[in-house]
Amino acid sequence: MLFPQEGGRLASPNRTLYCMADSESVVSNADAFDLDRAHVFHSWSAQGALKPLVFQSGEGSRLWDFEGNSFLDFSSQLVNTNIGHQHPKVVQAIQEQAAIQVTLAPQHASLVRGQTAKAITEVAPAGHQKVFFTNGGADAAENAIRMARLHTGKHKVLSFYRSYHGNTGAAINATGDPRRWPNEFAYGHVHFFGPYLYRSSFWSADEDQECERALAHLEQVIAFEGANTIAAIILETVVGTAGVLVPPPGYLAGVRALCDKYGIVYIADEVMAGFGRTGEWLAIDHWGVNPDLIIFAKGSNSGYVPLGGVIISDEIAATFDERVFPGGLTYSGHPLACASALATITAMREEGIVEHAKTIGETVLGPGLRELAEKHPVIGEVRGMGVFWALDLVSDRETREPLAPYGGTSEAMGALTKACVSRGLLPFANFNRMHVVPPCVITEQEAAEGLAILDEAFTEIDRYYTG
Repeated sequence: MLFPQEGGRLASPNRTLYCMADSESVVSNADAFDLDRAHVFHSWSAQGALKPLVFQSGEGSRLWDFEGNSFLDFSSQLVNTNIGHQHPKVVQAIQEQAAIQVTLAPQHASLVRGQTAKAITEVAPAGHQKVFFTNGGADAAENAIRMARLHTGKHKVLSFYRSYHGNTGAAINATGDPRRWPNEFAYGHVHFFGPYLYRSSFWSADEDQECERALAHLEQVIAFEGANTIAAIILETVVGTAGVLVPPPGYLAGVRALCDKYGIVYIADEVMAGFGRTGEWLAIDHWGVNPDLIIFAKGSNSGYVPLGGVIISDEIAATFDERVFPGGLTYSGHPLACASALATITAMREEGIVEHAKTIGETVLGPGLRELAEKHPVIGEVRGMGVFWALDLVSDRETREPLAPYGGTSEAMGALTKACVSRGLLPFANFNRMHVVPPCVITEQEAAEGLAILDEAFTEIDRYYTG
């Protein structure tokens, strides 16, 4: 696409956007919508009833359509535009790289590929010097599982019931949400319950008890599955789509200890939680744990060009010094993707974006969401950190009855989403939860604006509270 520019920044809304594929200009929402519905097959959806929102472009924390309607992005798309829309430094880096080297096969060496891998290892814990690049988070999970199985000679993979790891073979089977059900074709996957005090599977009274009982449950699962059959435990450091579940103090350290005890590879899924989302470079930094493999994607370059990867411990990397690693992708370490990631990391450092995400969470989003919970009884629990928050919505606070069923939606959730969109807020809703996940660069004013819209939207659905 050719984007009109003004002074190095994206032009203001309601400009004509020209498509290089033909000479016709797209001039209205209806044009873009009709093209989409005629030719685009959407993911995770029955196609017939879809009515996707149309967007022309964006800047920072905002998007706009072809008619100039502006939306505050409280979804970060799929919780990946950490650096915001159309960041000029990243756009420029992609343009400059395109002028030098648009593509290069993965068997060759590229300066930008090496620079990007080095920059990524610098945000990882000690003892991780190698990066295997993929096209996204799903194939990162896929290849991390492959590495763990080959490194250990074992085959089983343990993961949370409440989790999402991607849509490819092993990744979707490691996933714990209902998207796994029609896709269960890979072997060797076992699920267990992670800590979730608000809806505890362990009848816990506090975080310490939840941590202790959840770890005891995991060790029991290891015993019953046979430690000599388990290659890896893969965990989202902070569970994302399944509810922004922040682990209690001591839990991840306990998982690390169990992995060491039983010779199991610990894979940290940082696809959604990493690169500033929680107010640290990686979410594991909050708890000081050192996994064997770390998978990343999304926030590493805000999705400007598809990119993911596995950050590999020195020990596991050494396994493949003489042994062939049987995996690869045509676009592994794509130069444009690497350039966008390198520019993103550089901009995050120069502009203090990670620190800003932490501050905005502590001073604006967290307090503001807790104020909403005091005002609206449908908000059962507020949880999160940085720019990574979820509201657990209920019809009754005493029973904690979800406002929508597991794996589904409800009239109340539909009304909530509609109320947000009608007021110019792009939300992220899943089952009975409203996730509040704006870009890391959101300003205090924009965060306050979004919270005010949520207040109005929740006022509309307070009638669904029955407790």
